[in-house]
Amino acid sequence: MIEDLPNLVSGCVEKPAMEKLRGAASTHAPRIALLYGSLRERSYSRLLTFEAARLLEHLGAETRIFDPHGLPLPDGAAVDHPKVKELRELSLWSEGQVWTSPERHGAMSAVLKAQIDWIPLSVGAIRPTQGRTLALMQVSGGSQSFNAVNQMRVLGRWMRMVTIPNQSSVAKAFQEFGPEGRMRPSSYYDRVVDVMEELVKFTLLTRDVSSYLTDRYSERKEAAEALEARLSLAAIR
Repeated sequence: MIEDLPNLVSGCVEKPAMEKLRGAASTHAPRIALLYGSLRERSYSRLLTFEAARLLEHLGAETRIFDPHGLPLPDGAAVDHPKVKELRELSLWSEGQVWTSPERHGAMSAVLKAQIDWIPLSVGAIRPTQGRTLALMQVSGGSQSFNAVNQMRVLGRWMRMVTIPNQSSVAKAFQEFGPEGRMRPSSYYDRVVDVMEELVKFTLLTRDVSSYLTDRYSERKEAAEALEARLSLAAIR
């Protein structure tokens, strides 16, 4: 009963409805943007990203990979810098994303963090990442670790993304790729397949209803209060 919830603005709360989660199904291929976190000539995060893109395309997705070469440091250039514009447009184009980082000093790389920092949480009324799905992967030079993916999971939540439960961490990555840059058969490769399958499934499930899934009571209340204030101001003029 609404009487039991005196702090609730009744006109701004909605009971979740199953019919609103059954939007018209899009027919185009899921749009997946992929970011990687190293500028090395033989970058294992880049090789893993290209391997993931091949799998995604086999699973029916359209992929675009962002090349971080030439991207300035955050706040080190204007937002109309060509690489910044390219990255932001890619984020807007995407329905899902893959972030792949090497682990550096027990953390994600600065190269990947810079890319994420250039993608704003909001641009006017547009939230460039809100409601988009996200898959996380990392490569390590030594034993298996999850420091980088754990950090990226925190960032994905901050960016209001639907971060899928599965993730991939490839240990001793230099052993997992052949001289031609292709990933060798292994349990690590199988996990990458698992993650990409899951990403496509979650993207298909959420992309047509992401605006409903991310529609928030607090934001509806804020909008209602702003409208009421404007109407009150207009009435006394």
